[in-house]
Amino acid sequence: MSDLMHAWNTALGSGEAADHLSPFSAVLRAVLVYVVTLAIVRLGKKRFMGRATAFDVIVGIIIGSIVSRAITGNAPLFPALAGAATILGMHWLLSGAALRFPRFGRLIKGQSHLLIKDGTIDEAALRREHMTAKDLDEDLRGKSIDAVDNVREARLERNGSLSVLKKR
Repeated sequence: MSDLMHAWNTALGSGEAADHLSPFSAVLRAVLVYVVTLAIVRLGKKRFMGRATAFDVIVGIIIGSIVSRAITGNAPLFPALAGAATILGMHWLLSGAALRFPRFGRLIKGQSHLLIKDGTIDEAALRREHMTAKDLDEDLRGKSIDAVDNVREARLERNGSLSVLKKR
């Protein structure tokens, strides 16, 4: 059994400095990290990699950073994968808490902000969101709306997109 473990560690380049990994070890690490990361992400919630809030995006960035270091040998392989799994587990727990406790959810995920109500732009809301009237016009044109008068309600959503309800 120890011969098998030794062969496995040698193939993965365990104990090697990052600049001494063989191309074979780097390829093997990349395949292993890909498979394990795919499994980790599949265990996460579907929204995690979709149109997400900053809460979700940060998890993607952190996991990407951790697993990239595992591939290049700048971090030990298995501890890095365990760290990535831990981050996703924390995300899962916090998103569950956000579901059960709405105030906590608003704290970590944010909330939407009303920008237009019955064809009237809330200038103060635009300023709070660091949006110009031109930014708003651009987003409205992207939704095939040519005039603010045609908008019943427009909100800047938690994920940064503009949602619009047209007047009937």
